[in-house]
Amino acid sequence: MRIKALSLEECQDALRRAGVGRLACVRYNQPYIVPISFELVDDALYGFAMAGRKIHWMRSNPNVCVEVDDIRDRFNWTSVIVEGRYEELTDSKTHEADRARAEQLFRGRPHWRYPASATLDPARALNPVFYRIQIESISGRHAFQPSRLDRLKVATRAARLRQWWRRVARIEKPRVAARSEM
Repeated sequence: MRIKALSLEECQDALRRAGVGRLACVRYNQPYIVPISFELVDDALYGFAMAGRKIHWMRSNPNVCVEVDDIRDRFNWTSVIVEGRYEELTDSKTHEADRARAEQLFRGRPHWRYPASATLDPARALNPVFYRIQIESISGRHAFQPSRLDRLKVATRAARLRQWWRRVARIEKPRVAARSEM
């Protein structure tokens, strides 16, 4: 198995493909992690939720982390970590355009309010909390099994390197021996 670091563009592509990840937040030194739906736009993840535990925790500590992964098996996977700051998109004039943008992103999805509001009182489900996570850092890794051809190329390179070292060792030995005889 090989593991390679992803470029910024590859991380962003993985986030766009996923649309679902895990949000981690902390309050009073207690971590909490929960799945979320999101959309990546520019340098922010946009999301929504009903007022509850994660919203209360993010309001008290806006430092959050989002993890996204695509796991085919234990040897073939991609993982992206986003660290950022929670910002609630309120009904105020300052957030009016951003909130409209967030609402538009999710309205294009069928049943966009589910599962967040599926089990709630219908009156409460009418007022989702829209937010964005301003991305401060992003990193990712991709693990994969090299193909048979790649493994053959590596084995061939390794065999050539061993042969080279053997030739060098044979060349060097007589010279060292000849010097010691003098």
